[in-house]
Amino acid sequence: MCDTDGKSSVPNGGSDDPEPGEGREEADTSSAPEAQTSPDSANLSSVLEGSEDGQDRALANSEQKQGPGEEEDTDSMDGSGLYSLTEEGERESEGGWQRERGKDESKRSARKRNRPSGGATRLSSSSDDDDEEEEEEEEAEEEDEQAMEAWLGADLQDLSHPSWCAVPSLRAREIGCDSLRFVRRVCGARGLVQRLELQGRLERHTGCVNTLHFNPSGTRLASGSDDLRVVIWDWASRKAELEFDSGHKSNVFQAKFLPHSGDSTLAMCARDGQIRVAELSATQRCKNTKRVAQHKGAAHKLALEPDSPCSFLSAGEDAVVFGIDLRLDRPANKLVVVKEGEKKVGLYTIFVNPANTHHFAVGGRDQYVRIYDQRKINEHDNNGVLKKFCPSHLVSSESKTNITCLVYSHDGTELLASYNDEDIYLFDSSHSDGADYRRRYKGHRNNATVKGVNFYGPCSEFVVSGSDCGHIYLWDKNSARVVQFMEGDRGGVVNCLEPHPHLPGLATSGLDHDVKLWAPTAENPTTLKGLKEVMKKNKRERDEDSVRHGDQYDTQLLWFLMRHMRNRRPQRARRGEGGEGDTDESWSSPDSSDEEEGGPDHVQCMSS
Repeated sequence: MCDTDGKSSVPNGGSDDPEPGEGREEADTSSAPEAQTSPDSANLSSVLEGSEDGQDRALANSEQKQGPGEEEDTDSMDGSGLYSLTEEGERESEGGWQRERGKDESKRSARKRNRPSGGATRLSSSSDDDDEEEEEEEEAEEEDEQAMEAWLGADLQDLSHPSWCAVPSLRAREIGCDSLRFVRRVCGARGLVQRLELQGRLERHTGCVNTLHFNPSGTRLASGSDDLRVVIWDWASRKAELEFDSGHKSNVFQAKFLPHSGDSTLAMCARDGQIRVAELSATQRCKNTKRVAQHKGAAHKLALEPDSPCSFLSAGEDAVVFGIDLRLDRPANKLVVVKEGEKKVGLYTIFVNPANTHHFAVGGRDQYVRIYDQRKINEHDNNGVLKKFCPSHLVSSESKTNITCLVYSHDGTELLASYNDEDIYLFDSSHSDGADYRRRYKGHRNNATVKGVNFYGPCSEFVVSGSDCGHIYLWDKNSARVVQFMEGDRGGVVNCLEPHPHLPGLATSGLDHDVKLWAPTAENPTTLKGLKEVMKKNKRERDEDSVRHGDQYDTQLLWFLMRHMRNRRPQRARRGEGGEGDTDESWSSPDSSDEEEGGPDHVQCMSS
């Protein structure tokens, strides 16, 4: 068993418990008659046999005293005691983690107790050296294990009592009490998050699915892929309503319904740097797609203004943020070129504050979250930045840390940022310039792709992220504890996570060529089986990679080489199934560039 401080302890079990020297004493006694007439080798054999018996008895006693974990009553959808990691005084899920750790430490202590001495067995000096090396390795493993436990347990808070209980809430709704708040409380209930499971797959694409977006009413889902196509789904019936060629020449990174447009306008961006708009008809067809802006590098993200059907923002690896207004003759207007000092900072992500649409946040090829106010951007004053946030330990870090995704909470008071091969951090958007993070979410791996992160729940109660290990993680926002852990991608990486706007469920995608739908239909809450081992594996791989790739090439150079190789390929003929009026009509600003005219990029889902 395992004490709350993580050290090994043996429960009081009476006189049958083996003492530290018991194995050797029994071995010596049992072999004494034979030792009088046998050579030294027989003496060595008996001692070793006694050691094995002592070790077996120690392991048997240890396992007998570790009873099965008590089962929780899950009828109330509470389960709050099931989901701790290493908090002192709290039991692990079904006692599994403590039993495994207790077994490991019992084995180590048994090996130490029963290891034969050099004098009794007359082992050679080389055997003594081997024993010392083995002991040193075991001690190193134990120290590594303790350090890992300490890392997992840091920055965690206690889980609060569940705010929603199924039976009382259903009874209240039946008699008409609190019916308006019922759906919102259900969507943010931890008991339902812990019951999420795979409901189905949407299969149509032939490449990695890089983007997912529900329309405002939640009835349709848009997906975009490396196959350069966009599909509009009736996700409830799992049927594709519309499929069309995006007009892009490289991986489609994002496709979003513009709000209050009647689902007739879709904004898109891609690796080719183009920002395009598709006009959809009510008869399930795409009228046309037009280019409205052009970045000089890949454009990963768009930021919608919550109440505007005709304006949005785009960010590119050229460090430029465009404001795009479809009502203008020249829609694209360069708002800012993001810089740190005199150096441009390529951008991977952008998001508009839903409570104050003049403010937007960007992140990219350095460690800073930058917030701007569109009304007062002066590049001669602090490069136009209103304020910057960064975890304090990353401010002076020598590692090349990037921000792959950031999002505002539902009310704009909080800002979530996912760092490349680091953790996820929560900032208070109202804090002053330079403020440190409030919460830290760990255990996943964000290295292989430009990975997304999102809030889950109508009041941003949870944090959800994919991982290079192919799993989906959901953390309780306030305690930073993992409350759900699901296998989300056979290809090994989950990139996109899109919660439904009104129902308790979400859609996810990654390297697999399908879209997965999740809903809280499991009979019992998750036991988080295998979570701790996967988290430790992710951490070890991250540490190894940080040492191995300390001098890796700058991503800007890699992007330049990839673009150069792509442009040398002959252009691939476009698909003939696109919209009727696909065009490259330049609505873009004078700052736009037409450099990206190469064929489709065959390097899929890579971090650019």
